[in-house]
Amino acid sequence: MSTTTTHGSENEVTILARILGNENGQLPKNIARYVLDLNISERDKARMHDLAVRNQDDDLTPAEKEEMFAFGKAATLLSILKSKARRTLGIKLETRTVS
Repeated sequence: MSTTTTHGSENEVTILARILGNENGQLPKNIARYVLDLNISERDKARMHDLAVRNQDDDLTPAEKEEMFAFGKAATLLSILKSKARRTLGIKLETRTVS
């Protein structure tokens, strides 16, 4: 039986991102292409914005705070998976310049 060290920053987002990858941290190519097509819906973006604005005024119920954190975790997971997908497919992001 092997033992592993866990890190305090481990959560369902980082664990799931690791599960979906292979031993090199890359996603299978078919999954990578699928992940790059995923986006947060306009409806969900609007809800996230509403929760964030109302949170600034400390005007969320406990359930809404949980929902806001859930959106944050989901968006983080999607970002991690998209990064892994780009790495798998050899896609580099364009460097943005500030005008």
